[in-house]
Parts: sequence; structure tokens; C-alpha cells
Amino acid sequence: MLVPIGLLAVLLVVIVRSPESIRLGPLLVIAPALTPSFAGPRVTAAVAALTVAVGLLIAVLRGGLTAGNHPAQLIALTVLCMMVVVFAVVRERRDRQLARAQSVAEAAQRALLRPIPERIGPLQIATVYLAAEREAQIGGDLYTATRTADGARMIVGDVRGKGLAAVGESALLLSAFRLIAAQHETLPHLAWTLDDNVGRYLVDFAETDREAAEHFVTALFLDIPDDAPVARMTNCGHPPPLLLRHDRVVSLDGAGAAPPLGLGVLAAADYPDDTFPFEIGDTLLLYTDGVVEARDRSGAFYPFADRVARWVGSTPEALVNHIRRDLLAHAGGRLGDDAAVVAIRRTDGRSEHRLHGLL
Repeated sequence: MLVPIGLLAVLLVVIVRSPESIRLGPLLVIAPALTPSFAGPRVTAAVAALTVAVGLLIAVLRGGLTAGNHPAQLIALTVLCMMVVVFAVVRERRDRQLARAQSVAEAAQRALLRPIPERIGPLQIATVYLAAEREAQIGGDLYTATRTADGARMIVGDVRGKGLAAVGESALLLSAFRLIAAQHETLPHLAWTLDDNVGRYLVDFAETDREAAEHFVTALFLDIPDDAPVARMTNCGHPPPLLLRHDRVVSLDGAGAAPPLGLGVLAAADYPDDTFPFEIGDTLLLYTDGVVEARDRSGAFYPFADRVARWVGSTPEALVNHIRRDLLAHAGGRLGDDAAVVAIRRTDGRSEHRLHGLL
């Protein structure tokens, strides 16, 4: 408040002491024009009223209200102040509408992407999600995990497109995965079933959505048993995960990738089924293409594997926090696509069990 009031005081002194030939009265409108940047309509109206009062005082001190062009200046100043107040009212209404939209979107985000538990069996897990559309706080990237009889199964995926248009397909895939993930003996059969579900969903909406025929979902499936130091993976067109072991970062390209879900071009037996060592102390890093495709001002992609190598010894929570800060710094604070990261560390688990038993 000191800024517009101080500005009015300074202008009052300068205008009164200036020669008649120098007309600085129109500068008074700067004070109410600045106010909506930090205050609401009521404060803006108060500053506007004070501005008109200062204009009247200046007119009185410089020959009277009817002298010269004072009446025209006062009328113009009053009209401009009223316009500033109207602008402040409209802006406040739009801010409230945006806040309600953000609240609804965040509720949808929480319902769709329910937080993965920090621990599933011997696995310690942390996640981060960055939406490209700040106003919506939601996008087409997805991830979830579920418990099976002897371990855990996970999915990380990316629906073509971003924002609210991708929410329906994300919801379908996540719901279907949670329902049937534990019912299929192998990941290829699970991937084939989900591919069929996504394909039928797209066919159902092909008539109402012209772009439905072009939609697909890249997905990576993981099966991590509790008692075996391995992990199984089926990749459907998704970026390969990174394995952090000791001081090394290895990209798990496996035997290749199947086409994305929704294309329906493979039989269950054609999906890859890769197995790789995943021992105590190892960390798996799953991510979406919004991470590796983030660009800096010069157009250079984010060097994900090189940056991750700095934090190999970090806990999953610290690791995803490092990645979030570094990724946003690389992209200048704004991503061009949604980005999700899931960090999974295999632990012994026995120390935690003993601690829970003591408690």
C-alpha cells in the first residue's frame, strides 16, 4: 500500500511546484493501475478514490476547479480510475474461477494417480509428477503399483497427448491394471489383455472423437518378486528404465519393445518378457519421455542418465527430489510435456520388520 500512496504524495508535491505549462496530472492514474497487482477490488477502489481526491486538491491549489482544463482532466482521471476498479473486479472473478478449476483438477489427479505406498514388501518407492499444463495440474502420464501373492507389479505409462484430453485413457488403463494385474501369470498376458481393453475403448469413442484412431499408450510393466533378486519387464514402446547399482547407471533396453497399447497388432506370446538382476541396494528408475525430452534454452535435451549418476547413493525420495529440481532448472521452470519419475529400491526389509515388532 505504501507504493501507490507514496507515489500519489510525490506526484502531488511535484505537480504543485511545477509550472503551469508542464501537465503531469495524467500520471496520477499510475497509482490505482498498480494496485490490482497486489490487492483486490476494495483496496483498488480506495486507492482510486484517493487518486481522484488528490486530483481535486491539485486543481484547487492551481487556480480552482473550473480554471483552465482542470474539469476535463478530473473527468478523464475519474473515468480511468473507474475502469481500473472494474478491471480489478473482473480479474478477481477470473482468479476465483481458475482456483476452482485447479481444485477440481487436483482432486481428479489424486483420484486418478493415487500415491504409491512408500513401501511394498522389500521395496522402497518414491514418485514425482510434473504436469506440463500448470492450470490443470494433470496430464497423460500414469503410474501405479499393486501387491501380488509373491511380490509387486507396477506400470508406468504415457498417453498420447497431454492435459485433460488424456485423462479418460489414463483412468481406463490404471483401473484395468489394478483389477487384473494379480490375475495373470505372466506380464506378456497382462500386457495383451490391457492392449485389448485400450483398443476396445478407442473403438467405442472413435465416432465422437476424431483423433481416437490415432491414440495409443506407451507402457512399461514390472514384476518384482519378494524373495528372488530379479525383476521381470515387458516394455510396450516406453523409454527403458535405468538401473542404479553401486556407482553405475545402466539403461535396461532388454530384448526390445512391443508396440504401444491400443494398436492391437500382437498376440500374447509376442510380447517381450525380460528378466534382469535386481539385488538388495539396487534402485530402478522408471520415467516418461517428458523427462528425457525436456529442453533448455539452447534446445539441448535433458541428459537424464548423466545427471542421475550424481545421486546414485541417494534414497528414492531424495533421488526424485533431486531430479525434480534439476529437471525444472534445465527447462527454465516450465516443461513442454508431462513428466513422471518412479524410483524403486530393493531393501533387505528385515531391519524394518524388527523395528515394527519393537514398536
